[in-house]
Amino acid sequence: MDISVIVPLYNEAESLPELHAWIKRVMDANGFSYEIIFVNDGSTDASWQVIEKLSAQNPEVKGIKFRRNYGKSPALYCGFARAEGDVVITMDADLQDSPDEIPELRRMIVEDGYDLVSGYKQKRYDPLSKTIPTKLFNATARAVSGIKNLHDFNCGLKAYRRDVVKNIEVYGEMHRYIPYLAKNAGFDKIGEKVVHHQARKYGKTKFGLDRFVNGYLDLLSLWFLSRFGLKPMHVFGLMGTLMFFIGFIAVIIVGTNKLIALANGIPARLVTDSPYFYISLTMMILGTQLFVAGFLGDLISRSSEQRNNYQIEMEL
Repeated sequence: MDISVIVPLYNEAESLPELHAWIKRVMDANGFSYEIIFVNDGSTDASWQVIEKLSAQNPEVKGIKFRRNYGKSPALYCGFARAEGDVVITMDADLQDSPDEIPELRRMIVEDGYDLVSGYKQKRYDPLSKTIPTKLFNATARAVSGIKNLHDFNCGLKAYRRDVVKNIEVYGEMHRYIPYLAKNAGFDKIGEKVVHHQARKYGKTKFGLDRFVNGYLDLLSLWFLSRFGLKPMHVFGLMGTLMFFIGFIAVIIVGTNKLIALANGIPARLVTDSPYFYISLTMMILGTQLFVAGFLGDLISRSSEQRNNYQIEMEL
């Protein structure tokens, strides 16, 4: 099969027939063999009834229905697991992503050799309250991930080589960072294509401003896991050792000053009356806790079934 199109959706009943017809028109015009996997993420409208009708009339349409709303990442995860095409395309169901981009996205994967191609909505039909935070978010994601050539990490329109979607785990709200996940899995041939962005035709957006706060937290988590996930002692142990060492030296200085004063007959207050003593003691305690956290993290990491899950490209 040439292409799998995965469409996660939540309450998009009105747009689904039009989206399916548009995808079918593009696929038939280019002679692609394909499947369309609609992942219904707990919709409360008639989305699933529309998918059932489309599937009954069109053998290429497949559907996955969640019992409740889990989010876009779980929807993509299940869609990736079921995809059978050599090239996997993801797009949103709100008709803001154009299926006319599919042939060129596929060509970039098949002919240009990219592992992943991300859409770039250079001209957006969104309010400033959405576009400005998006620009800040993408600038941060580029700096943290090291993928400098991507301008729109969160664009729903993406193309993947089949091996990519079968070797990454999209969980939580990590769909924003699929290029970063792919890079961490060893798929570093990541490209970008300027794509057409259309104004929403039906309904309203399902995302609020809280996604930007969650996005930064997820990015921090992903960066930490990619850098220290298998070696937690390298960060916690180092921080703990440094903090303990600084606190220990400070305690010695406080105690030495007390002894020098006593040796010279100079009245000196109790060590416990000095605020520096308590600051030093606190640093030693925190340093010990950080070191123990790193040690426990290392033990957990070593007992994980994924500790030796390395990405092997080929064997002879």
